Amino acid sequence: MKQLFLLLLLTNLSFSQEVAILKYSGGGDWYANPTSLPNLVQFCNQNINTKITPKIATVEVNSSDIFSYPFIHMTGHGNVIFSPNESQNLKNYLTSGGFLHIDDNYGMDEYIRKEINKLFPQNNLVEIPITHEIFNTPYNFPNGLPKIHEHDNKKPQAFGIFIENRLVLLYTYESDLGDGWENAEIHNDPLEIREKALKMGANIINYAFKN
Repeated sequence: MKQLFLLLLLTNLSFSQEVAILKYSGGGDWYANPTSLPNLVQFCNQNINTKITPKIATVEVNSSDIFSYPFIHMTGHGNVIFSPNESQNLKNYLTSGGFLHIDDNYGMDEYIRKEINKLFPQNNLVEIPITHEIFNTPYNFPNGLPKIHEHDNKKPQAFGIFIENRLVLLYTYESDLGDGWENAEIHNDPLEIREKALKMGANIINYAFKN
């Protein structure tokens, strides 16, 4: 399955590709930050030579459609619940070449950690070192994950699940990257902050599409 998934990606590098947002159960607002992914896709297409389809897909956790997307984004502020079937489907996706970025939009942390543990009970979330490719290509972040929005005066952290040395799940905490990707008038962030968020997002997209 993994080889087939990677072959499909490699043979379509010259064509438009899609990214998707994950629709999950539990009552959390999976649909938060509606302008963030379109803006990130536009930034990547203009600045790092990706050819991602501008239209953002929505995919449910238990759907077989999940295997069509090399990159899936998940966000929200509240509760998350994966059923056993959903957990297995998502695990199969990640272990066969997929990539999931979970961005805590503030209030998701206590719930999502439990669900990540359902996916990989034998693989603990580990903090990603600043030497990792995701902080260095194509844009350099020598101090690691940038801080976009302040909530609890905690440092931003990037955690991951690695399978055979490949980062398959990235969990960004206390950063709020997605808010930084949104239209400028929504949060009134300075241009410098928005650029940091978009460049970090481009690094994530770049890693997901190439690994």
